[in-house]
Amino acid sequence: MTRLTALLVALAAAPAAAADATFTVKVLTPETALKAAQAALARCRSSGYQVSVAVTDRMGVVQVLLRDRFAGPHTPDLASAKAYTAVSFRTSTTELAEATQAGKPSSGIRNRPGVAAVGGGLMIEAGGSLLGAIGVSGAPGGREDDACAAAGIAAIREDIEL
Repeated sequence: MTRLTALLVALAAAPAAAADATFTVKVLTPETALKAAQAALARCRSSGYQVSVAVTDRMGVVQVLLRDRFAGPHTPDLASAKAYTAVSFRTSTTELAEATQAGKPSSGIRNRPGVAAVGGGLMIEAGGSLLGAIGVSGAPGGREDDACAAAGIAAIREDIEL
């Protein structure tokens, strides 16, 4: 009887184990990523800044990259790196910049390839889920890049609330 009981328990647990083998995630659509990038670009333009904007998925892969006409040639790479850094480290790049100053325990992060520990990268989150990130490069400083990135997120807030 104990063998039969053990077998029944194992069979009953099998569907639960199978259910735990995968999980569902929410991802940004290309249209939503484009809307965020366009809003960030428009915000920077209205402030007189020529920038590049990158939006990544939750894994840090670029979905959208926009470069304004006169944005510097370095800005597409830096915008992408800022978005990648924000999603990879699950923090804004402004906060990461502060946490990784020379002499701090996390300062070595700055030496990691592809990391941009400078303001302008923000996570895109909704309903407690990380959906991606947005990075802006080309405004006169990290604070201005952050403001444009925040405008991009604000433009899609209603679309992404879960």
